Amino acid sequence: MAEKTSIKKIETPIDERETFVSLQKNFADSSLSIEEKLKVLYDLQQTDNEIEKIKQLRGELPEEVAELEAELEALKAKVAHLDEVIDEYNNSIEANKEQIVELDAEIEKYRAQLENVSNSREYDSINKELENQDLLRQIADKHIGEARMAIAERKEAIAEIGDRIVIREEDLAAKKAELESIVESTAAEEKVLTERREALTARIDARTLSAYDRIRTSTHNHLAVVSVYNGDSCGGCFSTITPQRLVDIATGKKLVICEHCGRILVSVDAPAE
Repeated sequence: MAEKTSIKKIETPIDERETFVSLQKNFADSSLSIEEKLKVLYDLQQTDNEIEKIKQLRGELPEEVAELEAELEALKAKVAHLDEVIDEYNNSIEANKEQIVELDAEIEKYRAQLENVSNSREYDSINKELENQDLLRQIADKHIGEARMAIAERKEAIAEIGDRIVIREEDLAAKKAELESIVESTAAEEKVLTERREALTARIDARTLSAYDRIRTSTHNHLAVVSVYNGDSCGGCFSTITPQRLVDIATGKKLVICEHCGRILVSVDAPAE
């Protein structure tokens, strides 16, 4: 008996540029009827609209909180950098102080040698070394003074940044409290809506959902499925719909897409599941 060969179905990759127009021919290829699929898409759009309203209550607070957090992080990083610079200056001061101690020892040694010189040539040579050592000492002392001035400037900058940090932390605490209050008041409703959305998306095939999400995120009003507006217009772009297409929309048994904006059109009386 010949061995039975199983045929593996090849899944069509999802095109991120997918639109409802490109899906039109295959829209009926689903476990749901066209009428049921349209109802699910309509209900998904209504659910997304409600989630959008909740997000609008938060306004720009999430962005403001994120911006304040980023600003505080940058300010604190700047303070940390200035602290590192101050440490480097302090190390430089210590190194110059050690050098001065060594130079002072050398100067004392040469001064002692001056008391025992035997000729003018040796005297001039030792004096030259004394001048060099004294010059090096002055340079080291100057470096110490410059480092101390630089430290004072950095500390002043840190104090100014510290004041800004205090103000920004107060702003952040206030914004967070306001945002948390709004989130807390809408958390239960948002949870229900999110669960409803997950249940609805689970019923739609991946290609249709991809097209829905792409169109929804690319439009200013975030609408991918709209009802008829004012009896004869698209509820998304307000373009006029022909009478025959209005009949098709009313039956709910055919996928009708706006010729101008590419949104799915449904009857104004489309029931939400």
